[in-house]
Amino acid sequence: MPVEIKELVIRAVVTSDASQAKGVVSSPPSAELQQALVEAAVKEVLRILRAGKER
Repeated sequence: MPVEIKELVIRAVVTSDASQAKGVVSSPPSAELQQALVEAAVKEVLRILRAGKER
């Protein structure tokens, strides 16, 4: 059975400042930030699933 994608969201951030791209070192997100990101993702997935059932 084929899968049909009805919605595709692509987000990108583009900067033209070359000095920002050089030497940028990012630290891994904290455990609290990771937990908040996971919770936000779960909520969004559940919202999308609920919206799909309503159709």
